[in-house]
Amino acid sequence: MKISIIGVGLIGGSLAISLKENGFAHHIIGVDARQDNLDKAIRRRLIDEDLPLEEAIQKSDIIVLATPVDAMLDLLPKVLDLVDKQVIMDVGSTKVRLLDLVVKHPKRGRFVATHPMAGTEHSGPEAAIPHLFDNKCTVFCDLELSDQDAIEKVTALYQSIPMRVVELESHSHDIHSAYVSHISHISSFALALTVLAKEKDEDRIFELASGGFSSTVRLAKSSPDMWIPIFRQNRDNVLDVLDEHINQLARFRSLLIKQDYDTFYRLIEESNKIKKILS
Repeated sequence: MKISIIGVGLIGGSLAISLKENGFAHHIIGVDARQDNLDKAIRRRLIDEDLPLEEAIQKSDIIVLATPVDAMLDLLPKVLDLVDKQVIMDVGSTKVRLLDLVVKHPKRGRFVATHPMAGTEHSGPEAAIPHLFDNKCTVFCDLELSDQDAIEKVTALYQSIPMRVVELESHSHDIHSAYVSHISHISSFALALTVLAKEKDEDRIFELASGGFSSTVRLAKSSPDMWIPIFRQNRDNVLDVLDEHINQLARFRSLLIKQDYDTFYRLIEESNKIKKILS
């Protein structure tokens, strides 16, 4: 199987590692707007060669779009124009704007919209790691608009890793992604800014930060190049969950002002229920 990966960063590069190691892909072509990313991917043997977009598409069985989601809005229609029997899939964190854009494209059936629910706070080809996707979940969206053979190829790709497949309608996907992923990043960015604003001694942050603090602000190291497009495209859903998050913070603040620690205790107990869901 020949696969082109457009965007050889963390997700694209890690996917390349998995598909080469498990034998699903025997040849991987890299396409990227930055030549230094391609050079790094070649040096790390994430890809076998780099080619211009049109040539890469012509030589591929599957084309993976792994760019920031705003770039996909320009990229997907161009790739659809160029494909014949090839299959296109994306790995983006938002879906509605992208799918609405190509819903009437005559080759829409060659595209399968997916979102593998995996990642780290790092970016670029140097951040690509093995086993990033192992036994994680990937979401397929609006499959009724994709050709059956395209669905089967993309399903086989993810099962080779292996990953669990979940199907969602694109609007539902964006709502749930805001709830379980996008709000986590905003919260981490905000907490990092809070600590930086209040604690001016960087040495003290380094010395006193516990494992809990480090894990909570880990996502604050994520790239704005990736996350601003996600927030832009999923703005309404992110605002909805952010409003609720602010309400909860205000609730805790009010309880502290009132010194109502019994209610605070009950709320913490209630929040502990998330452990059962996640386990």
